[in-house]
Amino acid sequence: MRKPLVVALCALAMAGAGAAPAVAAEPSPTGADTATGSGPTTVTDVVDGVVGTAADTLSGLTAPKAGAVNFAGTVSLSNCSGSVVRMPGSADDDPALVLTNGHCLESGFPAPGQVLVDRASSRSFGLLNSSGSRVATLRANRLVYATMTDTDAAIYRLGTTYAQIKSAYGIDALTLSGTRPQAGTAISVVSGYWKRIYSCSVDGFVYRMKEGDWTWKDSVRYTPACDTIGGTSGSPVVDDATGQVVAVNNTGNEDGERCTVNNPCEVDENGAVTVRQGINYAQQTYRFPACFGVDNRLDLSASGCLLPKP
Repeated sequence: MRKPLVVALCALAMAGAGAAPAVAAEPSPTGADTATGSGPTTVTDVVDGVVGTAADTLSGLTAPKAGAVNFAGTVSLSNCSGSVVRMPGSADDDPALVLTNGHCLESGFPAPGQVLVDRASSRSFGLLNSSGSRVATLRANRLVYATMTDTDAAIYRLGTTYAQIKSAYGIDALTLSGTRPQAGTAISVVSGYWKRIYSCSVDGFVYRMKEGDWTWKDSVRYTPACDTIGGTSGSPVVDDATGQVVAVNNTGNEDGERCTVNNPCEVDENGAVTVRQGINYAQQTYRFPACFGVDNRLDLSASGCLLPKP
């Protein structure tokens, strides 16, 4: 979970080792939510945030082009990236939702098999406009769903609606696609933490991906151009053609190790293991829309909802 995920931090935290490597020494990204004084925190984020350098960050800043994928609707967390999202059937007066990684929770990594539902939260998010400038601080009132089992995702509910955000800041939420992406799809990984956009394509899909004690199903593998770093965990993966979110960025193999924290491995249907050092991954999000109904209410018993349950 090194580059996109932060599994390493999760493992450290869950093992009682305390916080991951001190990210306080990491240069603070411009516009990041630093209220808590912490740096990147994903399996990719926590460890990744320590790996990146100031030069890497500055050289990676990307100004959006007209008509291209930009930063509007993305958010910065204290330790990760994220985005304000809506389901295909969401209404403008529904409470807005924020998508990030399960390993980006302020409370630490969910244990294997653990699913968190409907928890109180007052987490804050820095809302970015199209150019990457922070225009507002949004605040959650609930953690709707979070897990690191089968997938690595968390969804928060805000105290404001999509219409209120649009009226106040002129920013629309990103729509989660209800369709599985295809290999070869041109994508952009948009990091609100670093204000950096990575462009590449879907290289393929991983039957099972293992990192430390966690296992994810049907993960997205990027082509090498998406060389994500710590702090990018939770970034929306946007289909360049449709502008819709098809995955959430979460990890990468940093050191070439086999199935260890920050060094995920690929496992095929026959159990064969493949290690791809330097390659990064995301978790598909097309399963989420079927689990949300009227008023953006989570319903894990809804027909077609295949998300892990508590």
